[in-house]
Amino acid sequence: MYFIILHPSRKILHFHRYKHCFFIYNDVCLRHKTLFNILFSQKQMKNLKNRTFLIVSMSFFALFLVSFQIMKTPKLYPKLGKYVQDLPQEFSQIDEKRQHQLQKIGDYIVQRHLSNKQAKLVVICTHNSRRSHLGHIWLKTAAHYYGVQGIQGFSGGTEATAFNPRAVTALRDVGFKIEKINGGTKENPHYHGSFAPKSGFSLLFSKKYDNAHNPKKEFAAVMVCSEADASCPIVLGADARFAIPYDDPKHFDNTPQEAEKYLERCRQIGREMFFVMDYVKNKLILEAEKAK
Repeated sequence: MYFIILHPSRKILHFHRYKHCFFIYNDVCLRHKTLFNILFSQKQMKNLKNRTFLIVSMSFFALFLVSFQIMKTPKLYPKLGKYVQDLPQEFSQIDEKRQHQLQKIGDYIVQRHLSNKQAKLVVICTHNSRRSHLGHIWLKTAAHYYGVQGIQGFSGGTEATAFNPRAVTALRDVGFKIEKINGGTKENPHYHGSFAPKSGFSLLFSKKYDNAHNPKKEFAAVMVCSEADASCPIVLGADARFAIPYDDPKHFDNTPQEAEKYLERCRQIGREMFFVMDYVKNKLILEAEKAK
């Protein structure tokens, strides 16, 4: 049997033969727990003068099936979709040590998936104002982009302030829909955030990590600032903890570099959350192959 594993970019990643059949398989199908089969008997194969023609034909048919599945999947908003296209090509900008730290988050997600459990991740910084919101939103966006199901993203702080309007502006500038809604207070307003027309939405506001909106147990704490990591040595209820601190764009507030630095941090966090989900997707594909 042949396995043709197709990336959402529609590039053939893997090809494998088993017995006397051909099998087309792709990661888009994997996320829906569906397999498309095209079977040919050994006799039919012997009657074909050009096996390459068959393989090419099967590949084009597989591309059609993948394209059909992708069209059924809610897409990102157009501006955001264009923005994220180059993020996978930027993985080389992440140094080896940092990649290893990010892969640990991916391993946690994979293990939860293999145990048929939701992977709940709470992104934490001191004020739940900038970096933790960026991490939470990009985490959910990357999971959607790579078709990794069973991901629940949250954010919180060691104290509550407000979702900083500069971070809101940066997210809007790259294509997210962030709208102020009723609720909250003048000092700490509530926002509705989304990355695709049919993605549902995230309720965004500043809160402590143990707020009622966040999980109380069986979650991973993702610490995105060194201050929160140091001041909160124990995150109650967390069954895993990962420290991936980012420089705070707050240091550039009210300077000529303000907008540039917020967009820079937004892209860095987006790049690294995409790296995590790309790693998870490939690990799940390998685990699926092992289970055959």
